[in-house]
Amino acid sequence: MKIITIGREYGSGGRTIGKLVADKLGIPYYDRELVDKAAKHSGLAVEAIEENDQVVTRSFLYDLAIGTSYGYVNSSGVPLDLNTQVFLAQREAILEFSQAPCVIVGRCADYILRDREDVLKVFIYADRKARLQRIVREYGEDPAKAEKLLAQSDKRRARHYEEFTDSIWGARRNYDLMLNSAAFGIDAAAEIICNLAK
Repeated sequence: MKIITIGREYGSGGRTIGKLVADKLGIPYYDRELVDKAAKHSGLAVEAIEENDQVVTRSFLYDLAIGTSYGYVNSSGVPLDLNTQVFLAQREAILEFSQAPCVIVGRCADYILRDREDVLKVFIYADRKARLQRIVREYGEDPAKAEKLLAQSDKRRARHYEEFTDSIWGARRNYDLMLNSAAFGIDAAAEIICNLAK
């Protein structure tokens, strides 16, 4: 497998696992780097992409309020909403990065690269208790706010994925491998993915 995509529940450690996999295999790791590349592709401000990364807001007034300079238009020449533009810009970045072996975290990469045979599509999940502990311990979040943050983050990722893929976020048919990071641990999960990729 040349490309590894990693979808993940918030707090499951998917980003850490992806970084470990990239390090073990000696290949590039792309997560936040997609934002900078997407900005170059689209002409959108990095801040606009960061604010709308994996978010669905369908408000033209919101787009105008933040001063979006539209780079993508539909077949009639009408500017697309900001969320769609961000998705398209990140799609272009994913297609460019995937010309060479790499690990790509999130941003519907599994769907964007679904027709390629050299892609290992992974989804990382964990039980709620383990995720809440990680959010507090690793991310430094307030324990009183962790539950709400977890629910909001998962809901946002699911809405974004379903909006742009017409598929269900976390559904097993979308992935080659689904791993419970709480059951296996971060290091073992990374090792399993590396072994499969090889």
